[in-house]
Amino acid sequence: MKSGIKLGIMVGDVMARSFISVRPDISVLSAVDLMVKKRVGSLILQDRGILKGILTEKDVMWALSKKRDLKDVVVEDICTRKITTIRPSADIHDAVRTMRRSKFRRLPVVIKKKVIGILTLKDVLRIQPELFEIAKEGYERKEVGNVIKEGICDKCEKFDLLYSVDDRLVCRDCRD
Repeated sequence: MKSGIKLGIMVGDVMARSFISVRPDISVLSAVDLMVKKRVGSLILQDRGILKGILTEKDVMWALSKKRDLKDVVVEDICTRKITTIRPSADIHDAVRTMRRSKFRRLPVVIKKKVIGILTLKDVLRIQPELFEIAKEGYERKEVGNVIKEGICDKCEKFDLLYSVDDRLVCRDCRD
């Protein structure tokens, strides 16, 4: 699809209007409990209705990998703060291009700095599966950019393409 193509489907028509938001000062443990209870992969961080960040499962995994006690860490310390947002009036094709460019799979939908919903890649692909190729293209480029070189994995000692993870060179299997 060319970048100028509009599909006529607006972000506001596809986004999830119900989302879970929390204050930036709650503990990561409380946030994880809420994510499990509500069966969501992310939480919107808001302070007085203003978007402050987004906490994802990846952020929690990062904190765990650093052996941090989740009850002693607040979500604003580990969340993603530089967030790409989108308007409800944006075309869904533009949303996918924005996701690809920003490398975010979730975009808070905002009007005048107020979050009114969240758009996920899963939401988009559910209604417009052919956009998968556009979305995938950006994530594949990101992966290629993270490849350091070929060599021996520090973890399993297999010869493969290596990625830098926490100052170690690991293969694709050990990276995850």
